[in-house]
Amino acid sequence: MKSIRDLTKVVRSKNCSPFELTLDIIFRDPSIYEALKARKAIDEQLIARIYGINEDRIKKVIWFDPAAAVKITMKREVSSGSPGDSDVYGAQQHAPLLKLEFEV
Repeated sequence: MKSIRDLTKVVRSKNCSPFELTLDIIFRDPSIYEALKARKAIDEQLIARIYGINEDRIKKVIWFDPAAAVKITMKREVSSGSPGDSDVYGAQQHAPLLKLEFEV
C-alpha cells in the first residue's frame, strides 16, 4: 500500500462556486493514474465515506487524462462566507484525502 502523498504531485481543494468545492488529485506518474482509473479506485462512494457525507453531495468524479488527475466536485455543507462556514476559500477541505492509501 502506498500513501496518496507518495503517489501525487498535488492534492488540493478550492471553491468551485459559493455552493460547491472541487478536490484535485494530480498524480506523479501517468501509469499509476491509469492503473487507479482502470480500477475506479476513486469514486463517489469512497469520497462520501472519507468525508462522512451522503453520496448525493458528490456531483462529479472526473478522470482527466491530459493532467493525470482526478477532479471531484461536491456540494458544500454551507455556502462560502455564510454563518457557520469555517473555510471561505475551500482551501483546507482536502485533508481527508491525505489519509488515502492505494495498492499499486
